[in-house]
Amino acid sequence: MQINSPVQIRIVDEIAIITVDSPPVNALSAAVRDGLDQAMRSALDDPMARGILLTCAGRTFIAGADISEFGKPLTGVPLHDVLDRIEGSPKPVLAAIHGTALGGGLETALVCDYRVATPSARLGLPEVALGLLPGAGGTQRLPRLIGVEAALDMMVFGKPVSASRAQAMGLIDAIMPEDGLIDGAIAYLRERLDAPVIKIRDRTVSATPALFDGFRQQNRRSFQGFRAPENIVKAVEAAVTLPFDEGMKRESDLFWELMHSRESAAQRYFFFAERLTAKVPDMPDDRPPPPISHVGVIGAGTMGGGIAMNFLNAGIPVTIVEQEATALSRGVDTIRRNYQATVDKGRLSVDQMDARMTLLTPTLDLAALDDADLVIEAVFEKMTLKQEIFARLDQVARPDAILATNTSFLDIDAIAGVTSRPEQVVGLHFFSPANIMKLLEVVRGGQTAPDIVARAMAIGRKIGKVAVLSRVCDGFIANRMMTPRMTAAQALLLEGPMPWDIDRVMMDYGFAMGPFAMLDLVGLDVIGWDAATSRSSSIVEILCEEGRWGQKKGAGYYEYDERRRPTPSPHVEQVIRDFATRAGHAQRSFTDAEIIARLLYPVVNEGAKLLEEGIAIRASDVDVALIHGYGWPLFTGGPLFWADGVGLDRIADGLEAMGIAPAPLLRSLAAAGRSLHDHVPAATPVAALA
Repeated sequence: MQINSPVQIRIVDEIAIITVDSPPVNALSAAVRDGLDQAMRSALDDPMARGILLTCAGRTFIAGADISEFGKPLTGVPLHDVLDRIEGSPKPVLAAIHGTALGGGLETALVCDYRVATPSARLGLPEVALGLLPGAGGTQRLPRLIGVEAALDMMVFGKPVSASRAQAMGLIDAIMPEDGLIDGAIAYLRERLDAPVIKIRDRTVSATPALFDGFRQQNRRSFQGFRAPENIVKAVEAAVTLPFDEGMKRESDLFWELMHSRESAAQRYFFFAERLTAKVPDMPDDRPPPPISHVGVIGAGTMGGGIAMNFLNAGIPVTIVEQEATALSRGVDTIRRNYQATVDKGRLSVDQMDARMTLLTPTLDLAALDDADLVIEAVFEKMTLKQEIFARLDQVARPDAILATNTSFLDIDAIAGVTSRPEQVVGLHFFSPANIMKLLEVVRGGQTAPDIVARAMAIGRKIGKVAVLSRVCDGFIANRMMTPRMTAAQALLLEGPMPWDIDRVMMDYGFAMGPFAMLDLVGLDVIGWDAATSRSSSIVEILCEEGRWGQKKGAGYYEYDERRRPTPSPHVEQVIRDFATRAGHAQRSFTDAEIIARLLYPVVNEGAKLLEEGIAIRASDVDVALIHGYGWPLFTGGPLFWADGVGLDRIADGLEAMGIAPAPLLRSLAAAGRSLHDHVPAATPVAALA
């Protein structure tokens, strides 16, 4: 027994049971590493112990590194030394896994001679999500245990595997009952006390260069912009071609190369930024918010149906309301088709689909929402329509219900103003498709009560969204941020670059799609064009007047074949050049760097305004919103993290050269040599939401 240590040791039936007890997730902190090292020394020195069992108390096995130690000087015994001691044990060592064994936790299990797990356990090496690779021998031991292809898949994509999958691939040796893990593990180990053991490090693994080349080629697009996947592949190549110790040295070199890279810094920043969104000034944190047991959704269209699915997926009953029976039936059918598509892909069982559909109640009667805890309006973006609905809801909904609007641009205070309870009105802005996109903008009106905001943020987490708080403004955070990019892209067409030039630069930067390809996908006719008032006063108007509405018409900014594959359009190029000539614009060639500056510097400027106006709480919230809402490249960290790397003085000067006034906050931070992330708005002390 070790006093005042998160690691305890006891002897049972000739087995030294080492238990890590460091809530909440038994992370590999300095104290845990020191405790493990001391416990292993004790077990190895104890003649009563013939075998060693490593397990954890609480809800999980070792779930990885202690993230609070990231970026700090190393204290305590290095993890490599602890793992070397375990791996070098002449006594057999078994890891008994429950909950999750992730990152350094799985690497710890890999130095053990045997691994057993409960049926619900999950095992993985997710370091790639932080822009890193497994740096404690994972890239060298895992291929030797399960083969190169399986190891590459686990590490490059970072997805944990189930216990049954782990057993099938040879990652674990046996599955034990949920309530009998320790007893089963002791029995399993006792049967093997005298059995010969081949350490994983002493095994060999082989693979051809063609396998690695093929893996790279197959995943080339998903690797773009990220350094960690390629470094993982290189480390696994070392496991195949080098002796173990040399492979470990190669792994270490590749790990530290990543640790010092801008891409990894961006991904690690984003990891913490996501978690920081839940911390909101002046929110009550003294009690958990009441649960949501019934949700009403008004509108069974694309957004309403997608919103409903989020709650059905979470096991929460939903009543969905429409005005007409045909629209209601169509909406319910769409929800069922979406679930059926998931069933067809093997991601959902028929029973699960049926259970979710059973929770859905379609109706034409708004009064059916009289017992809902939360009502979300998801109708057409028309202020008078939304105000009419909220005035009726005010008469129908129960007194303590949360009344939410899914508006993406409209003034929530104007909507709340038609009710007798504006303090209970909040914005819940889902992004399309609502059942897939992770971002949920929680929009706090001028009179929205703090407890309503707290409940709205908790609702987002309940349905698996990343909730970001915004104050009221046109477009809130994400839409307002991206509007200047589209404005700049349209203006740039008149100066020389064609749509496909601009799209290519944005895709090279890391976006999945450029702005003009996106417009073609959405439809040029649905972004504000009105045939009745169109006068060929812009390129968009000319294209729409010609019937070039985008992919659905086979022509927009691009030409599209029958499979909707785009090609540059000579006709559109001529339209643009003729329009530019009539408007008196001289055209020239632009470098990629110039195009990036023209499109993205205004986005950064808008972000600075959001912070200055108090619309967003912090710069990291803006980055999270843009990454999850608009697919801003993760490896850049988001627009404001990227801007701090570029240099605020350079961006401010660039904006002035474009004739755009830099936001006062941007200019003042640049002059002081500070970053956007240094800006902290005046607020009461931060309280973490329950």
